[in-house]
Amino acid sequence: MKRLCVFTGSATGHDAVYRDAAITLGRLLADRRIELVYGGGRVGLMGVIADAVMGAGGTVIGVIPKFLDAREVAHPSITDLRVVDSMHERKALMADLSDGFIAMPGGLGTLDELFEILTWAQLGLHTKPVGILNVAGYYDALLAFVEQMVSAGFVGEEHRRRIHVASDPESLLTSLL
Repeated sequence: MKRLCVFTGSATGHDAVYRDAAITLGRLLADRRIELVYGGGRVGLMGVIADAVMGAGGTVIGVIPKFLDAREVAHPSITDLRVVDSMHERKALMADLSDGFIAMPGGLGTLDELFEILTWAQLGLHTKPVGILNVAGYYDALLAFVEQMVSAGFVGEEHRRRIHVASDPESLLTSLL
């Protein structure tokens, strides 16, 4: 795997465990020479993971739409910042650039990115691995809901099995490789 896309928040959350996980994952990516593809911001967990990768000597590609450049404050120090016109272009370019995906804790935008990439896999548009970093049980309720969708017959078991889940960055990264 050459590049991994990480979806995560433009906030850091209230618990330092989220920040710690972003730092750990960023350092692991750099150590394994896996380039980070992410949303291009310098704020929140997005900024934390980008700084961790860069601080460990890794490569970071950020993709940010023009209208979010000011709100999320594009990261000025990353290896490669790409500014696009829309959220649709952002998600498509991040997907095209990446060999796999991880969703870390985040908000509605993170969920949007995660579910779009899972939908694309369900539709056969890609076969890249998708993981959820379930830090401190952050995604427990969401994962239970995915199980409910399977039980109710709206999502096939084969699609649920595509989602790799781990509570620590190293285990998740290992399962994706």
